[in-house]
Amino acid sequence: MKISAIHVRKEDLDLTRPYSIAYKTVTAVSNCVVEMETDSGNVGFGSANPSKYVVGVDVDDTVAALSEENTEWLIGKDVREMQQLVYEVQKKFAKQPGACAALDIALHDLFAQQLGLPLVKFLGQKHKSLPTSITIGIKNIGETIEEAEEYIGRGFKILKVKLGQSKEEDIERLKKLREQVGKEIVIRVDANQGYTMLQLEDFYYATFGPNPELIEQPLPANAIAEYRKLPTEIKKMVALDETLVTPANAYQLTNAPQAAGIFNIKLMKCGGIGHAREIANIAKNAKINLMWGCNDESRISIAAALHVALASSNTKYLDLDGSLDLARDLVTGGFELHDGVMSLTDQPGLGVRKVE
Repeated sequence: MKISAIHVRKEDLDLTRPYSIAYKTVTAVSNCVVEMETDSGNVGFGSANPSKYVVGVDVDDTVAALSEENTEWLIGKDVREMQQLVYEVQKKFAKQPGACAALDIALHDLFAQQLGLPLVKFLGQKHKSLPTSITIGIKNIGETIEEAEEYIGRGFKILKVKLGQSKEEDIERLKKLREQVGKEIVIRVDANQGYTMLQLEDFYYATFGPNPELIEQPLPANAIAEYRKLPTEIKKMVALDETLVTPANAYQLTNAPQAAGIFNIKLMKCGGIGHAREIANIAKNAKINLMWGCNDESRISIAAALHVALASSNTKYLDLDGSLDLARDLVTGGFELHDGVMSLTDQPGLGVRKVE
């Protein structure tokens, strides 16, 4: 089962609704798509949409990095050597996490297809299914409540609310949302580096009533010393996102005193499944829970993230809603979503099929 061709392209995908976070408003996204063919007729899919704001590269950089000249070394390689091939991809694309992720995902897809198993079965499935949050961008109180009611009507039980522009407005918005949705709905918040240490502590003590489940990336990405100084009760609720990119970061953040109680792993940050599993194991040894996040991504890479998330014993939170607001996608299948709960199909590999 040797690789016979690699096709790389950029796809522009509109969103069904724009959203705002602390530093930008998003109306459409692009994804880099990889189709890796073998001489046995199988096709492995990979995709990537890295954030330049977080990792310094974007989709255009990813497509450029995956030129024919830079990928021709894979032609003729045996997919059964997947682990070694992923290692070589990681070395060759060390400064291109999007390119690394797209190739890594395609190789994992092909390898599991060769086995005739869903990828999660090869990795070792620890969870059958888990609920995902769905994200509400920065909006006024009325718009927040309206969108929340829509999502609850669609069966979602976990809302993630983007904050970070004004602590006072954030607290008021959260209180009004809790009053509206009741106690049964889980609320998570993401401040996108929008707070100072003092503002975070104020926010925490002011939101006992709304009772958010976790607080994602409240302080700047480089504020590691400040994260370490947080009171234990706040620290255990903090999920690090932009601060945690690579396995090396994970090692640093687990050094005593630990910087947070939750790691948010994104394939688009760390460069694919191989590095994600390294971070997951580092977190497991440090007794840190895992949250699996995403950018605005095709179902290809969302499915890949779900496979590795359900194969990690310390996975506690999913935030894999990145394909749900795409006006169109590039593939079907990969996962199933019922009342906000994500599970995988029994199809080999990632289980995705190209939209014809």
